[in-house]
Amino acid sequence: MAQPSYQSALIVGAGRGLSASLARLFAREGMRVSLAARDAEKLAPLCTETGAKAFACDAANPDQVASMFKAVDSAIGAPEVVVYNASARARGPVAELVPAEVERALMVSAYGGFLVAREAVTRMIPKGHGAVLFTGASASVRGYPLSAPFAMGKFALRGLAQSMARELAPQGIHIGHFVIDGAIRNPGRVEPADKPDSMLDPDAIAATYLSILNQPRSAWTWEVELRPWVERF
Repeated sequence: MAQPSYQSALIVGAGRGLSASLARLFAREGMRVSLAARDAEKLAPLCTETGAKAFACDAANPDQVASMFKAVDSAIGAPEVVVYNASARARGPVAELVPAEVERALMVSAYGGFLVAREAVTRMIPKGHGAVLFTGASASVRGYPLSAPFAMGKFALRGLAQSMARELAPQGIHIGHFVIDGAIRNPGRVEPADKPDSMLDPDAIAATYLSILNQPRSAWTWEVELRPWVERF
């Protein structure tokens, strides 16, 4: 069975948690890694550790996204794996939400995913090869009180992923959406002592992303849901 292999990866919305775990894992797998974030300077330690290259980019800005992809093309070649890990929140009662803050949340969580995916697949389609992976949340499938903008953005991102999977899988492009149902550990955020294992290990999540990338094309997954084993659902 044909099993795709990937030589280069771009992670958009990079930070110290899941994105860092993905960068480390992809680098160990021999991929050339690029990282994109609004503040690229914060990625310097991770770049030193993994050999990745960092690029400044506001994912909700079409011109910046296009320029970032061109810079990545020059630095490592067109990325064969693109992970969209960026999101934004605006919290509060619906009647009290600030429209501009809601707009920003939707632009980053959903519109940015479209912009990044569009640039990615224009490079992948001619080759009939590539993967675009979207990081979702429990808010991708159910809304919570005081968190309507986040749910709106994540619902939209899931719809984008589902549509892309149906359109592009027959063209050799693997689209994956990951429902991360719970909080993710990072260097500044760990479980309280009375709730061990209540957060997701970013290294474990990254391993699942890699397993999806390694799937033979005869049995591709478009969506997977991950949560701590102690969580009730």
